[in-house]
Amino acid sequence: MISVRSVVVEYGRGANAVRAVEDVSLDVGRGESLALIGPSGCGKTSLLFAMAGLHQAASGTIEIGDVPVNGPRKEIALILQNAGLLPWKTVSQNANLSLLLNKEYPRKTADAVLEDLGLGEVKSRFPAELSEGMKRRVGIARALSTSPSAMLMDEPLASLDTLTRERIQDLFLELWKQHRFTLVLVTHDIEEAAFLGQRVVVLTDQPAKIKRIVMNPEMGEKDYRSAAAFGQTVEELRGALAS
Repeated sequence: MISVRSVVVEYGRGANAVRAVEDVSLDVGRGESLALIGPSGCGKTSLLFAMAGLHQAASGTIEIGDVPVNGPRKEIALILQNAGLLPWKTVSQNANLSLLLNKEYPRKTADAVLEDLGLGEVKSRFPAELSEGMKRRVGIARALSTSPSAMLMDEPLASLDTLTRERIQDLFLELWKQHRFTLVLVTHDIEEAAFLGQRVVVLTDQPAKIKRIVMNPEMGEKDYRSAAAFGQTVEELRGALAS
């Protein structure tokens, strides 16, 4: 589904260029869940933005569905750290924003997705009237409304308390199992990477290079956090980051 080949990402030009990603190659299968983890500021988000078409790679190629990525694509959803809700629009209007901006969905609405995410009763509220966890769910509803084939997420649960974070992680897991979109998650949270990633790519300090790929085949159930395999994966990731 996603093919990254010898990708280099830089910011700036000439002598002032800063290299964020160095010669990264990886594949993400259709319907697979992949987590990217590494030191703060190492280049995780830069790599994700290149996959999303928001930043052009200095060299190398990125293909999604065998089509080169040259800019944002409607079938690729991106969820950021901030839910990005417009404060003057209601929950329903924010959730439907992607559909309204895309002429291919003139009659579709996000109402069913809002119901599935437990937001049906707050559709007429404004963002200021929502908890932080509910705001994140509205952002998820907006991303899901167009039925994306791939979901790219940049630390979407940063700053949430532990219980809220785990509830939304459980929600992400159920949505991924239900819709079978390809998932790429950037996170600094080792346990989140172990809970949501079938494979976890550990990156080096900037410029980001692949240090290790940790296989995590037993993930996929809500009770995985209590499994021995989960603890082993967490410790393996911790050791990879520290080495």
